[in-house]
Amino acid sequence: MAHIDYYFTTLSPFAYLADQRLERIAEAEGASITYKPLDIMALFSRTGGQAPKDRHPSRMAYRNQELRRQAKKTGMKMSFQPAHWPTNAAPSSYAIIAAQAAGGGDMGALVHGVLRACWAEDRDIAEDAVIRDCLEQAGFDPALADSGLLSGAETYAANLEEAVSVGVFGSPFYVVDSGEMFWGQDRLDDVQAHLQGKL
Repeated sequence: MAHIDYYFTTLSPFAYLADQRLERIAEAEGASITYKPLDIMALFSRTGGQAPKDRHPSRMAYRNQELRRQAKKTGMKMSFQPAHWPTNAAPSSYAIIAAQAAGGGDMGALVHGVLRACWAEDRDIAEDAVIRDCLEQAGFDPALADSGLLSGAETYAANLEEAVSVGVFGSPFYVVDSGEMFWGQDRLDDVQAHLQGKL
């Protein structure tokens, strides 16, 4: 069985625009997924990237155009200036890590629910009530928002170190077990083609 390591931040608009296509591809191609939320600002500083606030205006202008185009292309509702962005991504990331360890719910729905809360619903994904709601809606125990904080923090840090070591530098980033790497939600068709042996 093929395996996909999915590196992302819960603050990423492009991870939101991926919807649950990765999960549908994995199901169709018989692949498994490990979700690896990480500290994107630390990743940028370690791999030559810049926080959006520090990027040249021309880069941000292009980014904003691309977000509008991709949202229109997918038909997804999107707030281009979310009320709570940037915010602290750690609490939602810890909850995702705890849910993956606990099992019993829909991980794809949880990850997308957190991203949707930020990018389409103008909710603060650092707030406990929002995280609990996302957990519950995806079939997980909402108490996971409060459990495993220490192990969540350790895994969150380990995900960053692992990402740097394998060559990840952005979000969303997909690494297939063969070592083939794909950056961006617009490369999901290529992920599927690779799993099918076409790329």
